[in-house]
Amino acid sequence: MRIRTTSTQRTYRYVRLAIIGATVFLAVGVGVQIAGGGVLPSVSAAYYTPAGPVFIGALTAIALALLALSGRSLEQGLLDIAAVLALVVAYVPTTVAAGVCPSVARCVPPEVQATVANNAVSVAVIVVVGVVAAIVLARVQGTATPGVFLTAGIVLALTAALATWGTAAPESFLAAAHEVAAVAFFLAIAGVAALAAWRPQPRGAPRRGVRTAYGVVAAAILLTLALLVAGVVLGVDERGFPVVFVGEAVALALFAVFWLIQTIELWNQPDPSLRE
Repeated sequence: MRIRTTSTQRTYRYVRLAIIGATVFLAVGVGVQIAGGGVLPSVSAAYYTPAGPVFIGALTAIALALLALSGRSLEQGLLDIAAVLALVVAYVPTTVAAGVCPSVARCVPPEVQATVANNAVSVAVIVVVGVVAAIVLARVQGTATPGVFLTAGIVLALTAALATWGTAAPESFLAAAHEVAAVAFFLAIAGVAALAAWRPQPRGAPRRGVRTAYGVVAAAILLTLALLVAGVVLGVDERGFPVVFVGEAVALALFAVFWLIQTIELWNQPDPSLRE
């Protein structure tokens, strides 16, 4: 029997599928690059390869999809913050090893820095415009809540902090902003997965297995980040093991798994306006 759906429900289904598709898109682009050029030091290093446009495009699509999804209070706020962090990861690249840096071991190549500056300003401006538009729409639609204003304030504060960092200490910003944003992004996703594991559901909903899956994903992301940081601190990558690449790849896989599980769970969720 054909199940009747609404336009809003179909839209959110497609947005969720778009997140999974963008993650697969990124994986394919990086995989093709590895097949032709060898293992990368990190997934983020794809920025400097022919897979660079795929890397930037996939993360931009993920950021837009995260912003488009409706959520539940704290989950929504974390997704909005994760979207901003995804844009930072996409447009402020990771550093590269010695050979292109005049006086330091790792850096963003000088010939790329003008592009990064342009991208950073563009991202900051569009985030601020987006926050203002979101507040105006929330007031017009009658959906403004303290949570909406709190999230808007956090996003603006985060943007201001990054802009101040980039202006006051550009070398430090270029050296660390990408990594800080990437870790914060996955921490936000782990938080969303943890909240999904414990949020209340209607009586009779098949939640036990799904709750366990969310909890496992959240714990696995945290463990992956901890092992990644430990590996970098201990210099494991210097011994020939691509710890950063493996850590980022596993974290991205867990990100895709989370969205796949949630997409399946919420596939038949009715429009919020129809719940009552």
